[in-house]
Amino acid sequence: MNQLNIRVLTWSLATFTTFTYLVCVAYGLIVPETLHMVQFLEIVLPGFKWLTVGSFFIGLVESFLYGVYVGLVFTPIYNFCHRKWG
Repeated sequence: MNQLNIRVLTWSLATFTTFTYLVCVAYGLIVPETLHMVQFLEIVLPGFKWLTVGSFFIGLVESFLYGVYVGLVFTPIYNFCHRKWG
């Protein structure tokens, strides 16, 4: 059976969401303010305000935890469906 490994998928997604957050912050530092995604980041990351050291690390941790959450929830659901219908 080709089931997903929960550890591998969770770490992959957590790394992906953390990397994406870092790219978004770097993008926000490079482009003009009219093109920023500040409002989006402040909506999806509670406690995040553009851009202080504390909120940067809050956003980093929250992004990582979002990836962990998706990995921990998605993998068992996928494996269940794969066993049942795969």
